[in-house]
Amino acid sequence: MRGLNLALLPYNVFPLVYKYPQSNAGVETRNEWDLRHSTDFDSPVPMAWKKVKLFLNFLLLFSVFRLSQGKEFIKSRHPYLETASSFLSTAAHVYDYIIVGGGTAACPLAATLSRKFSVLVLERGSSPYGNLNVSYLQNFHIALADTSPKSASQPFISTDGVINARARVLGGGTCINAGFYTRASHSFVLEAGWDAELVNKSYPWVEKQIVHWPKLAPWQTALRNGLLEAGVAPFNGYTYDHIYGTKVGGTIFNEHGFRRTAADLLLAGNPKNLRVLLHATVQKIIFDTSGKGGRPKAIGVLFTDENGNKHRAFINAHSQSEVIVSSGTIGSPQLLMLSGVGPKNDLKKLNIPVILHNEFVGKGLSDNPMNTIFLPTKKPVEQSLIETVGITKFGSFIEASSGFGQSSDSIQCHHGIMSAEIGQLSTIPPSQRSLDAVKEYVRTKHEIPREAFQGGFILEKIDGPLSTGHLSLIDTDIDSNPSVTFNYFSHPADLQRCVEGIRTIEKIIQTEQFADLAEDNSYTKEILLNMSVKANVNFIPKHTNDTASLEQFCRDTVITIWHYHGGCHVGKVVDHNYRVIGIDNLRVIDSSTFNSSPGTNPQATVMMLGRYMGVKISLDRLGKTSRD
Repeated sequence: MRGLNLALLPYNVFPLVYKYPQSNAGVETRNEWDLRHSTDFDSPVPMAWKKVKLFLNFLLLFSVFRLSQGKEFIKSRHPYLETASSFLSTAAHVYDYIIVGGGTAACPLAATLSRKFSVLVLERGSSPYGNLNVSYLQNFHIALADTSPKSASQPFISTDGVINARARVLGGGTCINAGFYTRASHSFVLEAGWDAELVNKSYPWVEKQIVHWPKLAPWQTALRNGLLEAGVAPFNGYTYDHIYGTKVGGTIFNEHGFRRTAADLLLAGNPKNLRVLLHATVQKIIFDTSGKGGRPKAIGVLFTDENGNKHRAFINAHSQSEVIVSSGTIGSPQLLMLSGVGPKNDLKKLNIPVILHNEFVGKGLSDNPMNTIFLPTKKPVEQSLIETVGITKFGSFIEASSGFGQSSDSIQCHHGIMSAEIGQLSTIPPSQRSLDAVKEYVRTKHEIPREAFQGGFILEKIDGPLSTGHLSLIDTDIDSNPSVTFNYFSHPADLQRCVEGIRTIEKIIQTEQFADLAEDNSYTKEILLNMSVKANVNFIPKHTNDTASLEQFCRDTVITIWHYHGGCHVGKVVDHNYRVIGIDNLRVIDSSTFNSSPGTNPQATVMMLGRYMGVKISLDRLGKTSRD
């Protein structure tokens, strides 16, 4: 029980806790001890044990009380949170805005809009509050390894053969990511056509509430020094800005390893105007096509609650009230298509009535490929996620993670194949890999040698990327994962960036910083590459010459860092104000609108976008500008 003060224990409990004999060799037996300490010989249960039982019952009641207090505290602090089943479709209440999804962009968007307008947020997942797998850094990999239906992450496997995950929790990807916080480049903001002044107000709005500066872990310090020694210079210090060279970025983990998330940004909203329903899975958007020229107009949504019951929620009749889809790169194009907005031939195959033909919905998806090199160390290293980054001029970002082998227990209980950064060691042949095989691996992973987890990874991620893929529906079930293809390294420039990134990592490993940490200074480049081939599990068949060709190494060991984006691009699916082209009162605001991943890690910009668009929509509706 956390926080239990031993000074509060009854004094006569201590002999039971600290002095009870482990055997009867040379000491009294348990019965003798019980009789000597008992003062109630009429009872079969000695008095001392009665006191223990009474005290344990007290602890049980106290813990139940604390649990109920915790729930009451969450409710008092977050009065807008409700379960979906609390919604009454028959109620006359309508909303200025309905936001589908409660993720990274949706939470700051909802908080901002609720300052002036009524907002309903529909989140298919649960609350992050009280979920230890979400809240603590040391449990980062557990959330990703959890493949149960109630997990905060939902696994999927792209047709490329790469294991991936999508968020299923209020707060979205900020609840299951590695926590690194860094802004987009100035060129990204310029190409997006955003108002730079409003952007520069929106980032700090997020940062003041949930972002911290990390205390660098030893592995991160070694990476910083190794990057500089390898020529990724200059050192730009602690900064959120995207600048060539080496820097330390922000983190949403505080000094105690406690995670802050986008869900915390809802506290900035007006609770009187804000309602957030959990376990509310939107099945489709409801349209009115009876208007002039038959132009579709979004008027509400159909959703199911945690019990499978269906409900309808509607926006009010105001011309500027809207349904805003913010379900992420996978969820947003999927929902549009299930609602009848997308390539008509694909929709007709699944007997989905076509509301609007748009061939670009679900097209142009990208995922930034990541490749890693594993370095065994002399002794266990402190756990760390992303804190330091090297931003190269050739289009690759160098980061690191470490510390997954502190004890044999941590391997048996705290590691899962769904987390790319902890090794994903497996002997399962690629042709036999499936989610069932993944679960079996998790169950038997204690058989892996402990030394395989003693060390850390140095990662390289491709900027952009230039390679693109697509998303298509498999069925009409919103809970199913659609078919996703990313076409990793299909563009030759991406492959070249990976090769340059791996060469840079090789230089870093050879620096004095990592030589002092390495288990064996005689490790050759080929040995480390061979270890890394085994340490990165995907469903891609391996080649015998993996380590002979860096190009082949990149193709065969590609994994994800969960920075996928696209599918609802600006100019093709939405306009520059994120309104869905050809449909009234409907927007998409999330990473599915991005052409490339912003900065080295996207969460900062996705949250900023939510705040930015919340301000813009509010000002437009009130007839003001950001400079008023």
